[in-house]
Amino acid sequence: MMETTTKSKRVERKEEIRKKILDVAKDLFLKHGYESVSIRKIADKVGISPTTIYLYYQDKSDVIYALHQEGFKALAIQFAALKNVEDPFERLKAMGRNYIDFSLRNPDFYQLMFMIKDPIEFVERNCASEWEEGEEAFGAMLATVADCKEHGYFGKLDLHSIALHIWFVVHGICSLKLQGHLDHVVKSHIQEGKDAYALDDAFETLITIMKGIK
Repeated sequence: MMETTTKSKRVERKEEIRKKILDVAKDLFLKHGYESVSIRKIADKVGISPTTIYLYYQDKSDVIYALHQEGFKALAIQFAALKNVEDPFERLKAMGRNYIDFSLRNPDFYQLMFMIKDPIEFVERNCASEWEEGEEAFGAMLATVADCKEHGYFGKLDLHSIALHIWFVVHGICSLKLQGHLDHVVKSHIQEGKDAYALDDAFETLITIMKGIK
């Protein structure tokens, strides 16, 4: 019994260190840029030796890829929660709203997932045949778009093309919002006070356009 308890504590301690490494690395990458952060800087901030980090991750690119994975897993979970929504167009709308909500609640992860090139370069070098987390997230949307087509939406448009277009637009909305550009442009060119609803209005406009494609 004592041995089991000790082993359990060791596992918990290792998980705590792993999480701390990722949390610190995420903050440093976003604050100073990926290229400016070294394994030693991460280790110093965590309070461990660089050698200890190498027990968990092969190198710095492995660290940022682990963060990339966590973000996509969290997004995929949000999409999976909608799989029982029977109406495919309502499911697609909900996925879009969940995507936007994810970006606003997790701006740090969102930047690592979509606005820093290093994680996707790691994917291209090391995950050419299979990228489970990314495929799961995009695959959920692709399947929903396919269901929509079966119910008469999107006419003869190519399945992959329309799925990519939807992602492009929603990602663009999220990126502009997170970087402050959306609110700035709205304040400058649209009715005063509308900036609070600009993101919702942009998404609803996309929905209206998609709904009209038959």
